[in-house]
Amino acid sequence: GVDCGGRDWVSYPRKKGIRVMKHVHLGSQGLRVPAIGLGCMGMSDFYGSSSDAQNLRVLDRAAHIGCTFWDTSDVYGPFTNETLLAKAVAGRRDQIILATKFGFSRDQDGTWLGLKGSADYVKASCDASLKRLGTDYIDPYYQHRLDPNTPIEETVGALAELVKAGKVRYIGLSEADADTIARAHAVHPLSALQTEYSLWSRDVEADILPTIRRLDIGFVAYSPLGRGFLSGAIRSRSDLEPGDWRLDNPRFTEEAIVNNSRLADVVAEVAKETNATAAQVALAWVLSRDDHLAAIPGTRSTERLEENWAAQDITLRAEHFDRLESLITQGVAGNRY
Repeated sequence: GVDCGGRDWVSYPRKKGIRVMKHVHLGSQGLRVPAIGLGCMGMSDFYGSSSDAQNLRVLDRAAHIGCTFWDTSDVYGPFTNETLLAKAVAGRRDQIILATKFGFSRDQDGTWLGLKGSADYVKASCDASLKRLGTDYIDPYYQHRLDPNTPIEETVGALAELVKAGKVRYIGLSEADADTIARAHAVHPLSALQTEYSLWSRDVEADILPTIRRLDIGFVAYSPLGRGFLSGAIRSRSDLEPGDWRLDNPRFTEEAIVNNSRLADVVAEVAKETNATAAQVALAWVLSRDDHLAAIPGTRSTERLEENWAAQDITLRAEHFDRLESLITQGVAGNRY
């Protein structure tokens, strides 16, 4: 590929013609990933029922088209998402950039046990994830959430030992503040920060993005489609099935949905003008924010997978960016959590 700032551009086969696939460099330790990856949480937890057979078809298709940056966590299921990915990774481990996380302690029955980040917990969690994933190394290994009772220096020190032992290749944090990021990075270079980022969740722009740019840390945007809302697929709570955690989320009350629908409407208007889907426009906007940024939209559909993957072909004009930028000045109803 040709190095274009933080992105490499390589040809990749598709059904018709050649797709130009973007890769991004995350951090200074050599982590290079497709600009669009796959968030796998919804395959096992939080978004209602799913089929492992269908999820494995999605993962197989993702591997085939080059969407090989997969994100999971021990907490998803709990634990079952990692065992699901083990089946899909088997026989092609060297093709997949496999990320998982620790920090949310959860019992086998799903009971939440709090946040943990002690050195012993980090090492035990890593060994358990390696066993479930059926691999001897993890690519990016993230602290899912900070443990308020454990200094970040202790947690990252343990992660550094895992890197030295060859069990982890790159380390990162999720939803950390700027001060914590800097303290962690001083112990061992972070390759990536993973945090929610989309047209309706832009709080990282104030302090987080400037901090990681200064420290040469990559960014991984989860929920880049606003938990599905910006795709236009959710117009009322009836569009969510029982068991979907969004039914308890402040942005998905009936009142909030009505208020926030105007955001989805603008995204849909831009999509129509660019001959794209709303999801593709939302993803294209996120990818435009930084050269060292990857997005990991989740899906349980091969059709949606390919739609999201094609977002890297979308080019937005200045007028589209201006219109999308105006969304933030109008406010979003409901907190993220």
